Amino acid sequence: MIGETKTTNGILSPDNDLNQKIIRLLQRDGRMPYNEIAKKLDVSEGTVRNRVNGLRDNDQLRIAAMVDPVADEYKTTAMIGIKAATGHTPQQIGERLGKHEMVVFILWVSGRYDLIIEVVTDEQDEIQRFHEQEINSIADIAEMDLMLGLKNIKNQYLLKKHWGQSVR
Repeated sequence: MIGETKTTNGILSPDNDLNQKIIRLLQRDGRMPYNEIAKKLDVSEGTVRNRVNGLRDNDQLRIAAMVDPVADEYKTTAMIGIKAATGHTPQQIGERLGKHEMVVFILWVSGRYDLIIEVVTDEQDEIQRFHEQEINSIADIAEMDLMLGLKNIKNQYLLKKHWGQSVR
């Protein structure tokens, strides 16, 4: 849970069933009107407004814009497999690389690599500069494999836990 609720009845809890349904709809479309959410969930518009405002007021919900790099038609996408050097953790490397605007995805994985990151840029030269300055010249990375994207076949930004679930 992101924060404490001001009530004890669970209405403002993000774990509440109705709140979860509202949150799922807003994850699909953060600009969905309250009256449309209300119709889909068979509740009043005021109920939706109160639930959303309550969750926001208690710092349990934040609605933000997310840019899809494919929709923006970046010219260059690269996936980089990274193996941490001895004495360094994937968490430390991920936090360092995550500060860069062009890094849009970081996943701590098991197997050959410790991290898989995705980098998107407008120019291939930017990938080269990122590689030289943030990958090759830093001692926390023992090995890496740079894979330039050739064609994006699928790009899914919805949370996996909600795939295939109906809202009701």
